[in-house]
Amino acid sequence: MAIINTIASWWMKKRMHQIELFMKYPSDVQNEWLKKLIDSAEHTEWGIKHDYENISNYEQFKRSVPLQDYDSLKPYIDRIRKGEQNILWNSDIKFFAKSSGTTNDKSKFIPVSSESLDNCHYNGGRDMIAIHCSLHPETQLFTGKNLALAGSLVTDHYNGYESQNGDLSAIVINNLPVWAEFFRAPDMSIALMDRWDEKLDKIAEATANENMVSLAGVPSWMLLIMKKVLERTGKSSIAEVWPNLEVYFHGGVNFTPYRDQFKDIFNKSDLSYLELYNATEGFFGIQDQRNSGELLLMLDYGIFYEFIPVDSLNDNNSIPITLSLDEVKTGINYEMVISTNAGLWRYRLGDTIMFTSVYPFRFKITGRTKHFMNAFGEEVIVDNADKALAIACEKTGAQIREYTAAPVYMQGNESGAHEWLIEFEKQPDTIEYFTEMLDNALKSINSDYEAKRYQNLALRLPIVKSLPQGTFYKWLEGKNKLGGQHKVPRLSNERKFVEDIIAISKEAII
Repeated sequence: MAIINTIASWWMKKRMHQIELFMKYPSDVQNEWLKKLIDSAEHTEWGIKHDYENISNYEQFKRSVPLQDYDSLKPYIDRIRKGEQNILWNSDIKFFAKSSGTTNDKSKFIPVSSESLDNCHYNGGRDMIAIHCSLHPETQLFTGKNLALAGSLVTDHYNGYESQNGDLSAIVINNLPVWAEFFRAPDMSIALMDRWDEKLDKIAEATANENMVSLAGVPSWMLLIMKKVLERTGKSSIAEVWPNLEVYFHGGVNFTPYRDQFKDIFNKSDLSYLELYNATEGFFGIQDQRNSGELLLMLDYGIFYEFIPVDSLNDNNSIPITLSLDEVKTGINYEMVISTNAGLWRYRLGDTIMFTSVYPFRFKITGRTKHFMNAFGEEVIVDNADKALAIACEKTGAQIREYTAAPVYMQGNESGAHEWLIEFEKQPDTIEYFTEMLDNALKSINSDYEAKRYQNLALRLPIVKSLPQGTFYKWLEGKNKLGGQHKVPRLSNERKFVEDIIAISKEAII
């Protein structure tokens, strides 16, 4: 195994030269990919409709192709799912990553082409390993196995045509080369199970005695797995179970509320944490520096990026301003727009980021355009919420497993409020003190919130409710949303999620 580890580590590190190349010449790489995407789709139905034959630069691309979202592309995607091809992309598409989004119950089916699997998702997986190997030359990553959480797949039949849909993680694992199975656990029969209650137990049973060296998955679900492993083994920390564990690759939700819990449960001071930005629609960013929350924008994965200044979204009657990578600046909140080698064209992702540096382009995820609270002009985004909760936890010694929040609207002479439903991993001494710390933190982070809280005129003190353990799990289970690709909605401007979850919590108490 030592020789395999040496060769594999050396091979992975070679990729760093290509990463350095796009860091040095970002515009050239992006313009080259735009040309490749347009040339590939020139003779598709979409390409013909939007005159791809006569597009040679970004400005022409903007003029020829309107901004899109899932609803505008859905009629095309539905036809592809039923067997029609050469619609949005020039190669056959038989896989669709199922996503409910985070503010909508309706499922989305994101096309996954062979090109997006190879050039984007697999390259992202390779690069996270390459970067880890580069940051840790002493790595023994190829002497053991990786535990990567995955969802499940189902087969659709339309008049004799078959396609598959499910979590992106399941599509990725299902299509891995045979040799990759040697480095991962559990086996495919467990990894792709659809019942998560059974799956968690099976994963713990199958991996407890393996030499696990790396983990990859959404924090909330990975935490459940770790607890199952400790229950099964009777050990007090993961370090006792997997002494050679060296890195946890995490993404999907902000890691800040989970960091202390993982440190406690791992009890391994030399464990590395590497953040990823891998969404259903593509793999976008990787943390490439030690002890930094910044992510490097990956520019050679078959994705062309555009950016909408969030401030420009206030005018609903105008077409949003879109900027190329050359035009972005640090410190500004942008909505991401992508064109991909799976046929998503000028697709508004809904995620928002803020660049912390340009050349190279590094950024932080700030939230979602549809994931915020602005019922009173306070404009609290997920990034604000995560930071404020982290401060409140630090001040009170609390730990949070899951949370969601929504406004309580003004009634009569009573001011409005934010209602926070929190499932604590570790309870604060008092909810009152936690609420005060959360409120103060939000005031320090968000000036609009602070203004609305002035003398309780628009907003009074937040309402924080501690929910019974497992409430959010039961809510997801009731929505048939158990799995790594499904996440609890963090912030909302309406109360549907909050009311549903409160009802479940009352049932648990009864």
